[in-house]
Amino acid sequence: MSASDFILGGVAAMGATVFTNPLDVIKTRIQLQGELARRGTYVEPYKGVAQAFYTVVKNDGLLALQQGLVPSLCFRFVINSIRLGVYSIAMDNHWMHTKDGDVSYGLGLFWGALGGVTGSFVGNPFFLIKTQLQSQTVDKIAVGRHRHSHSSMVDAIRTIFHKNGFFGLWRGSMASMYRATVASSVQIATFGKMKSLLHDNEWITRPTSISFCSSLFAGTFLAVASTPLDVIATRLFNQAVDSKGRGLSYSGALDCCLKILKSEGIYGLYKGFWANYMRVAPHTTLTLVFFDELVHLKNLFML
Repeated sequence: MSASDFILGGVAAMGATVFTNPLDVIKTRIQLQGELARRGTYVEPYKGVAQAFYTVVKNDGLLALQQGLVPSLCFRFVINSIRLGVYSIAMDNHWMHTKDGDVSYGLGLFWGALGGVTGSFVGNPFFLIKTQLQSQTVDKIAVGRHRHSHSSMVDAIRTIFHKNGFFGLWRGSMASMYRATVASSVQIATFGKMKSLLHDNEWITRPTSISFCSSLFAGTFLAVASTPLDVIATRLFNQAVDSKGRGLSYSGALDCCLKILKSEGIYGLYKGFWANYMRVAPHTTLTLVFFDELVHLKNLFML
């Protein structure tokens, strides 16, 4: 295991992000739709994933599907280079294995969570800006209780820094870390366990096929576990703040969760589920497959 594997993990995630960012835009818009309003009492410009794609392209243009791509690429590079690097170190040193040599699901959860929470904290400014850029649209299909007006990632950094200082870029970091802890632990542990199961039982023999099936399986579990936390993070990142950086709609993750449940019900915590599932499943698959292939190519060139 070398430092280059950390970089390869980040590059693999960036490659996957180029393909899945449009779904991330759709997910963000749907999650902000009808914010703190009872179901059936608000206009829904986004009525489903397919219709949302049409609506965005019709009103904002085709390029709008890649809004927030630059900060999204930066965030994915940071979090995945860290968590996949940690995953590889733990796997190579058998820190995820039991005394019998089997991959432990519990240890996989621990190492996945550790890598995810660290990467999420470091990359929080990029996730914050990505969310705010993706929610920007014309008045006709605008959603959420607040809209930002950044012209680019650099402009967003400058605006946030000027208004709320350096630590303003880490607003909502706790919610992001909760999300990353659950998402990464479920993704990494499920991927490692399924990969080991398929390999040990020789159900699938080709390495690429094993990675594909394992990561697709992990992506399914990830969507179910992460969507509520993803909704909360999106709401916290997009809300307006005062001069001291305090949220005007939510004081924190717990307050956000309770307000969503009170006004929108459990349905509110699963807004954008299908867009999230359609994003995380292929993103997980592409990231982990790309990562395995990049590591394989690196090893070939080193021979």
